[in-house]
Amino acid sequence: MTDMTVKLNNPAETRVRFCPSPTGTPHVGMVRTALFNWAYARHTGGKLIFRIEDTDAARDSEESFNQVLESLHWLGIEWDEGVGVGGPHAPYRQSERGEIYQDVIKKLVDGGYVYEDFSTPEEVEERRRARGEDPKLGYDNFDRNLTEEQKEQYRAEGRQPVLRLRMPDEDITFNDLVRGEITFKAGTVPDYVVVRANGKPLYTLVNPVDDALMGITHVLRGEDLLSSTPRQIALYRALVQVGVAQFIPEFGHLPYVMGQGNKKLSKRDPESNLFLLRDSGFIKEGLLNYLALLGWSLSHDEDIFTIDQLVEHFDVKDVLANPARFDVKKAESINGTHIRRLGAEDFCQRLVPYLHAGGVLPVETFAELSAEQQNILTEAAPLVQERMQLLGEAPGMLGFLFIADEQVTIAEDARKQLKESAPTVLQAALDVLEPLEDFTAENIQQVLREAIVEGLEIKPRLAFGPLRTAISGARVSPPLFESMVILGKESSLNRLRALHTDLSA
Repeated sequence: MTDMTVKLNNPAETRVRFCPSPTGTPHVGMVRTALFNWAYARHTGGKLIFRIEDTDAARDSEESFNQVLESLHWLGIEWDEGVGVGGPHAPYRQSERGEIYQDVIKKLVDGGYVYEDFSTPEEVEERRRARGEDPKLGYDNFDRNLTEEQKEQYRAEGRQPVLRLRMPDEDITFNDLVRGEITFKAGTVPDYVVVRANGKPLYTLVNPVDDALMGITHVLRGEDLLSSTPRQIALYRALVQVGVAQFIPEFGHLPYVMGQGNKKLSKRDPESNLFLLRDSGFIKEGLLNYLALLGWSLSHDEDIFTIDQLVEHFDVKDVLANPARFDVKKAESINGTHIRRLGAEDFCQRLVPYLHAGGVLPVETFAELSAEQQNILTEAAPLVQERMQLLGEAPGMLGFLFIADEQVTIAEDARKQLKESAPTVLQAALDVLEPLEDFTAENIQQVLREAIVEGLEIKPRLAFGPLRTAISGARVSPPLFESMVILGKESSLNRLRALHTDLSA
């Protein structure tokens, strides 16, 4: 067989595609595939084509379609041609390309590459049994050599045939960009259905046809689709022969993403849901960094990199074939590193939606923070940026700064860790803070250390626990003295008095 595989004169001729079906919420595996295609297009100077495979009316939804768009825009994965952008191969939704497929089907029929199959499933099973074979082996290529008389007889019975592609009677070998040379032996892949009995084409036909007509040079997709590759190559050969395709693209099958317990990560697993990850506080820089590590790395000892570094160095030939594990803790750690790299103003702006979602800032002020709220956020953000893994931690870390003094509630775990000395500690703090005129973090620390650590002889790591609980209501909080400065002297004293009264009652 003559080699029909694409030959590029220039890497910038690279054309990759991302073509999800709009079924369900965007998940990690889908986004990782989009990311690798996007990174390869940007690395080579080529183009990313984005189309939607929405011919399954029973499962597809407009809501899911919009979620796919939302997820790609949020992550900054933009495309050069396709849905919402346009291009020379429009339309980019399969549901709008029906006439194109019918023209291709006619060419394949006329060329003898597909044939009519009239067999019922029951007949296929019966033939298998008669030959002593497993009846569940599937279609047996029985109809590929029917005579016209036999076909007419079936039609007279009212049977509506499906159309099957005639698989070649030879091994199919291709070079997988990730896995190397792969061979499927002749006869292991039966002729397969490309058109339903009602004349509607199946995904098995329209996906390669769209790739061919759109000039896709590299098909980078999940490992779960590897078994369908010989079918696609056989169809591509036919499409080349009938003038629909110019070449067969190169294939690269990306490794499985594994979840807990060595199982493939399911789109139904919570850690797979892209929007749950976003809602928990992943930022796009951190999430993209981690998703890139699911099969690729900048070097053996570099886990942290920017999107620009990914684009500069990404080559699909460097993708590992072994399954990649989605480790939530590692993902959060990498996300925290990227949070710490954000500029101060950018970090503040990104916290706001999470403070709203957590009820810290009222929804009605979503459009614009008050001057007081903005000042609190600006002063408090640096206190937590170094401690935060996820932006979703913001309400728990900062919420106490935005509420009235009387709204502070003491968390149960914080109350349990208070010692018998807590009222004494609180009173000592009140005694030295009430007359303090210059209410700065440095001065607050000095007088409290003198009064509690030295005066009451309480160890430093235990000395300020009751104060922290009084100020924030929690066992753990941002730096105590700086938090008190943000609250102001009056508010800080009110909270210390409230817990002292509570414990003394």
